[in-house]
Amino acid sequence: AYERRFPTCPLIPMFVASDTVSEYKSEDEAIHVIERRCKLDIDAPRLLKKIAGVDYVYFVQKNSLNRRERTLHIEAYNETFSNRVIINEHCCYTVHPDNEDWTCFEQSASLDIKSFFGFESTVEKIAMKQYTSNIKKGKEIIEYYLKQLEEEGITFIPRWTPPVACKLESSTSHTRRPVSPAINIPDSATKEGLNNKEILNTSSSPSEPTAGTPDDKLDADYIKRYLGDLTPMQESCLIRLRQWLQETHKGKIPKDEHILRFLRARDFNIDKAREILCQSLTWRKQHQVDYILDTWNPPQVLQDYYAGGWHHHDKDGRPLYVLRLGQMDTKGLVRALGEEALLRYVLSINEEGLRRCEENTKVFGRPISSWTCLVDLEGLNMRHLWRPGVKALLRIIEVVEANYPETLGRLLILRAPRVFPVLWTLVSPFIDDNTRKKFLIYAGNDYQGPGGLLDYIDKEIIPDFLGGECMCEVPEGGLVPKSLYRTAEELENEDIKLWTETIYQSASVFKGAPHEVLIQIVDASSVITWDFDVCKGDIVFNIFHSKRAPQPPKKDSLGAHSITSPGGNNVQLIDKVWQLGRDYSMVESPLICKEGESVQGSHVTRWPGFYILQWKFHSMPACATTNLPRVDDVLASLQVSSHKCKVMYYTEVIGSEDFRGSMTSLESSHSGFSQLSAATTSSSQSHSSSMISR
Repeated sequence: AYERRFPTCPLIPMFVASDTVSEYKSEDEAIHVIERRCKLDIDAPRLLKKIAGVDYVYFVQKNSLNRRERTLHIEAYNETFSNRVIINEHCCYTVHPDNEDWTCFEQSASLDIKSFFGFESTVEKIAMKQYTSNIKKGKEIIEYYLKQLEEEGITFIPRWTPPVACKLESSTSHTRRPVSPAINIPDSATKEGLNNKEILNTSSSPSEPTAGTPDDKLDADYIKRYLGDLTPMQESCLIRLRQWLQETHKGKIPKDEHILRFLRARDFNIDKAREILCQSLTWRKQHQVDYILDTWNPPQVLQDYYAGGWHHHDKDGRPLYVLRLGQMDTKGLVRALGEEALLRYVLSINEEGLRRCEENTKVFGRPISSWTCLVDLEGLNMRHLWRPGVKALLRIIEVVEANYPETLGRLLILRAPRVFPVLWTLVSPFIDDNTRKKFLIYAGNDYQGPGGLLDYIDKEIIPDFLGGECMCEVPEGGLVPKSLYRTAEELENEDIKLWTETIYQSASVFKGAPHEVLIQIVDASSVITWDFDVCKGDIVFNIFHSKRAPQPPKKDSLGAHSITSPGGNNVQLIDKVWQLGRDYSMVESPLICKEGESVQGSHVTRWPGFYILQWKFHSMPACATTNLPRVDDVLASLQVSSHKCKVMYYTEVIGSEDFRGSMTSLESSHSGFSQLSAATTSSSQSHSSSMISR
């Protein structure tokens, strides 16, 4: 089916033509390698094409089919402007490890624009647009040709077997794999969301490990009790993502229920789920969200005027949250508290929701991973469309969408007034499509009729203000007294206080602009400890020593972010005129740290003086060593600057008088990545030789 897109494909308009450059076939026909030169008509502005002096762009594509291993590898790189722009792409079709009836498709790519007549940014946007459209088209194209084959009567292809001569030579020492009869392409494969279908149904020989061993599968009772119905593919995705987290964040793994939420939010695309999950875990750690229920007490203004609260559960056993938005003075709350306090309160509500889901799972004996929200809009008017209030609402939605995916099971919006469509127009673009499908909106008293509230909530617990008999303890809201309003300066200081209650600091690392931290050591044999997370990009971590103090730090203008930004600052200490080996020396081997890794370590100082911890940009591809292909790396690099990394770090010096040669005190330097972890262990592998534990 894949070969049918050559020499040209009508489904890809920009693919004009292709010529075969070279072709190789092995004698046993197991290996088939073909290299083509492809002609593309890129959708770019005519002015840019004129300046570049080209109408078409040429790529070289090499396809390697291995019938013995049942793989197809596709490599492509640009021939046009290869001295200015470097594009590499790799695709791979393989047999799914857990089900031989399925085909896995993996894709990764990289883009490096060195120079392009001053139009680097434009070329970057064009490349992103073209690549995104190609990814969306990929599944459609392969299914088009599969259907074409089926219409021609080709519904199966026999498994490759060695030629007769090869069989006779090897029969004395080897037992050949039994070949199962070929079957038709199953229609159900398409419904499972797979990009392509494996055409054969085969059985493994006894000598090979088969899918379904205890290590590869979860206990059926456990799935039914805590996770719900999972297809084999979904179960496989959960296991693979959990394994990746175990290798990257040892001892700090979220519970399966939480991992599953992120997988569902990205339709079980492992790479996309892994990316947002790592970002969320880092965010939780930075803002100490795990401890919000225990350490943060909502201001009295919120307790009195925020018209929302938990109220029993719905018919499915989901915790029920009631919000009387129409009775709430959003402008007054923002003026009295500021955005950050409101956001933190909403986060505490979500954390309480996670806790209630766990409790209800135990009570009802079935998995409950989301809650129902009932929003009463009676009283909603134009004052609720106050611009700063809407801005605060949009930011809250953005944070909740990113860090609490698939936690909203159903949203019931009651008594929507005429002004509601205006608010909905402003808010809906920021809400995920999957979440939007869970919204049920009732105007006036429609919620009292068929298909209304009684379909989702038992009559006994319908709140009294909606005509029910159950007393609801949710505050009634009302106008916040203007005497409680605070000035913009007071709110700004309060916001800073809210989000800096953390021992961690954040920093940005740019290509050519590392972030450096100075530590002065008075007594030799002191211990420098560190704990940092690589939030974005890949970095190289170094430790240097100098006898003299560097000049006052220069703050890089690129890193000038606000206190609430995860980007952090950028400080450079090592003067450009300094020479390594003369003015300063390296005391530890450089350590390459990948995106998403959490690193802890220590160094026992030999001499007094000034030590510099440095996080430097690492230009190697982020996907070079991971065992899970990162399909969306290229999209991420196109959407944001590919020459920027982010780290979040904490350092501490243990004095020699406290150290006394014992390493046990270093166990205090570990960081709990998330309260969602089933178990958190300390980093006890820190040694004087600066062993790093991930």
